[in-house]
Amino acid sequence: MEKKLGFIGLGNMGVNMAKNLIAAGYHLQVYNRSIEKANELDQSSITKCKTPAEAAKNVAVVITMLADDDVVMESVNGKDGLLQTLQKGGLHISMSTISPDVAQKISALHKSSGSSYLAAPVFGRPEAAAAKKLFICVSGDHKSKDIAKPILECIGQSIADFGEDPGGANVVKIAGNFMIMSSLEIMAEAFTLAEKHGLDRAKVADFFGSTIFNAPIYQNYGKLIANKQYEPVGFKAKLGYKDARLAFKLAQQSETPMPIGVAIHNRLLSAVAKGWGDRDWVEAVGRGVTEDAGI
Repeated sequence: MEKKLGFIGLGNMGVNMAKNLIAAGYHLQVYNRSIEKANELDQSSITKCKTPAEAAKNVAVVITMLADDDVVMESVNGKDGLLQTLQKGGLHISMSTISPDVAQKISALHKSSGSSYLAAPVFGRPEAAAAKKLFICVSGDHKSKDIAKPILECIGQSIADFGEDPGGANVVKIAGNFMIMSSLEIMAEAFTLAEKHGLDRAKVADFFGSTIFNAPIYQNYGKLIANKQYEPVGFKAKLGYKDARLAFKLAQQSETPMPIGVAIHNRLLSAVAKGWGDRDWVEAVGRGVTEDAGI
């Protein structure tokens, strides 16, 4: 029997996730605003759809991997949204980085429609998505997690459970992205300081990445920042700025002072204002720091 899923969102991350699902034997009903992205997939394993509603028709599970709150909400509850067709008892797995309050609203919409919602945001760049090395955070009801587990195992290397509140996994995702963008700023400042004192910034990055900061973020992003390697674009600066705004919003809502959050918010806002929004967030931070330093 053919395994069939709906899949909405074929950006740099989504297209690689879709490829892994196809490799695992799934047939995908795909929707993307620029449907040409679907040409990167095995055509015998997909059905191209004109709307999110069409992608969700006659499937038990539909996955969304979209840019922000508004796009996800429109894909769910808009005129051609997936709620129009997702069957009773169906499951929507949202893998986007969105605000927890929007996740809770979407979960409530599904409940009133007789379907279910699972938050499953991911950590990892497009190359990690291609290698099936994503880290996945989930939150929602236990039944949805059980249904989603074999599907998510085709996409990532691990799944971490953060409870039943549908917004929980998104809090973790926003907190994690805040930690990543703050690390980018720290590395960019440190390597630029070394460069201004006549040292090879790449050698400095290699030293730290193999000793006291021996971790993937410092190793992988560290090389990109140290070498000023800003292409190919893996994660756009404007999406990083969106995540910085989400972190700032959560901080305000919970009365949590985040002075580093304010600094990195302004760094990414500056990058967007300079017209770097479609550049990688590594460039937004790294280039921003080096230009501030006059090099």
